Amino acid sequence: MTLLTFENNTPAPSMKEAGVRRTTRCDELPRLTSTVPREYVHRSSVAEVFLTGYERIGDDTFLLTGQWPRAHTFFISADGTGHDLVQVGETVRQAGLLLCHAEYGVPLGHNVLLWSLGFKADLEQLLIGVGPTDLELIATCRDFGWKGNRFSGFLEVSVRREGRIAATGSGFFSFVPPAVYRRLRGEYGRLSTAAPAQLPPRPAPILPAEAGRLLPFDVVLAPGDRPGRWLLSPDLTHPILFEHANDHHPGMVLVEAARQAACGTLHARSFRPTAVESSFHNYAELDAPCWIDTEVPHSMNPGIRTVHVTGHQGDARIFEATVTGTIASD
Repeated sequence: MTLLTFENNTPAPSMKEAGVRRTTRCDELPRLTSTVPREYVHRSSVAEVFLTGYERIGDDTFLLTGQWPRAHTFFISADGTGHDLVQVGETVRQAGLLLCHAEYGVPLGHNVLLWSLGFKADLEQLLIGVGPTDLELIATCRDFGWKGNRFSGFLEVSVRREGRIAATGSGFFSFVPPAVYRRLRGEYGRLSTAAPAQLPPRPAPILPAEAGRLLPFDVVLAPGDRPGRWLLSPDLTHPILFEHANDHHPGMVLVEAARQAACGTLHARSFRPTAVESSFHNYAELDAPCWIDTEVPHSMNPGIRTVHVTGHQGDARIFEATVTGTIASD
């Protein structure tokens, strides 16, 4: 930098007179849009963070902002015209994690246990527009608090787009310290998606059209031994479903498996899922077969169908879900 000097005690000219442009300080810059810290929502990639900010508007109520990109490699409808229903669930999950860490003091190193996740959407409100989809979320935190070294709480979320409710969701979370998590996982904690070579080979998946997906890479089910049964079979290198290393199949993988199994049961080309309600009972281990079974109850409305989905490993029930959607008329 050139230093300006003036002799004979001549008063220095102003910065304007000297032709020097005033520099704006960082703390004087206008507040610009960015994502929330990726660590708060347990993502490795900033590109997979869908929340941009939050503020408290009540004792346990928060206004969050978010954005979905126009194009996403995974969260997109089968016909390419809309945001994916499961993206609503991922956004609700991120909202819960953000508030637990940023507002309720859960340390970033604690491990999350997802016990339930439910969401439903107006598919018309999920259509992709001419720009990214900006969101406002009203999140209500119920019974958030500590019991010993474990934190838990129930979250309810309303997702709004241009002032209209596009989706709603809820989830029940708990967090445990790393030492407790290591005891919970025991020997299973030594396995990881970061080293897929140590795990059984992946069976060939079903056709994407049967699962309601566009690409084979996105299919998480392999054929079962009878109709209405599949084998959980995701690609462990998938950049979204396994966005970071894990020692078990994440809850969002099981949600996706439920959605794909429902599509396979009701023929994907005519079934459009609009809601998922799921609960998780045990970890889905990486080294054991996880069987996905479906059952279709009788419906009085032929245009609305529901599929009950369960996942088992051995005698253990891993998760259960109810997927509801519409059947397109011929």
